[in-house]
Amino acid sequence: MATLISVPPVSTAAAWRGDRLAETGEWIYRLSDAQVAELEQLGTRFVAERPDLRTVRREEYPLVACAEAVEEWRQDVDFGRGFVLARGLRTHLYSDALSAAIYYILGLHMGDPIRQNEMGDLIDHVYATSNKTMADPTALSSKVRDQLVYHSDSSDIVALMCLRPARAGGASCLVSGAEIYNEILRRRPDLAPLLLEPFHWDWKRQDHNAPANTYMSPIISMVDGVFSMYAGSLYILTAQEYPGVPKLSEDQIEVLRLFDEITYEPGMAIEMDFRPGDIQWLSNYAALHARTSFTDWPEPQRSRHLLRLWLSSRTGRPVVPGFGKNGVVQVRSAPRDGKAEHPDAHFDIYSISVPRLLS
Repeated sequence: MATLISVPPVSTAAAWRGDRLAETGEWIYRLSDAQVAELEQLGTRFVAERPDLRTVRREEYPLVACAEAVEEWRQDVDFGRGFVLARGLRTHLYSDALSAAIYYILGLHMGDPIRQNEMGDLIDHVYATSNKTMADPTALSSKVRDQLVYHSDSSDIVALMCLRPARAGGASCLVSGAEIYNEILRRRPDLAPLLLEPFHWDWKRQDHNAPANTYMSPIISMVDGVFSMYAGSLYILTAQEYPGVPKLSEDQIEVLRLFDEITYEPGMAIEMDFRPGDIQWLSNYAALHARTSFTDWPEPQRSRHLLRLWLSSRTGRPVVPGFGKNGVVQVRSAPRDGKAEHPDAHFDIYSISVPRLLS
């Protein structure tokens, strides 16, 4: 049994139930006409200037009408409920390149983009390129139509922009990590301390080009009174398949089972259907995210297509060393260990219109 002292219950705005939050609509920010006009103007200039995504700075595309909105989003994401949905962009009138330019500009003001894989992509596609299911170990979660289980991504902030929604399904689902933890404390306080101990996580399944099979991180961090969570039992369980990874104890298996059981209980999560132009900003430390399965339109040009950014936040949120994938992610300005840039990586805004097709 673990000897660690358990973290006390979380009472901040980050501890919420989806059924109650869904009734308020307070998590939706509607852009004004002036804000939309500013973003369209800046995005048009961004497309014309075609800057290198690795080096472009937010100061080159300053916000005025949207400045207060971005600060409000940052506060909500980093210190509030953990997410916000920005709505109102007229993407039905834009090229995909213009939509991506607006998105990247806002991302620069929300944080600093980081590389999402060993290829070095700074903007990634969430776009089904195969009929694989997540039961297939070669499947990539961003490239299939299958349901995705609750998990955390590999950055401080993960952002999704909807270019085109699915024909049916594909709802984004969020659940409060703090509320899950509070429930574990209520039911099994003896198991809660295990969440502060490091687990092995399957790195290869998240990125087939990863330089190692696994990395290590606890599920919970508590530093200076700031609660953070990094979760997703799937990758802890699949990491058990690699040689040299210590086998989970019965108590560890039990706390993971309880964690998942609570996560999927009715009322815990909030679901939202993305509309074209919606941007979801989410703290990976505050909420886990999932997605329902979806059906695409028969025409490829109408297929569900989201853009994804991973951002390093400038708020200096305190977490334990190596928490999540902070110890292994790459900054945007240079590849890992000086390796050559991958020729297909997304460093130019025009490349977002051409998703790579996978088997």
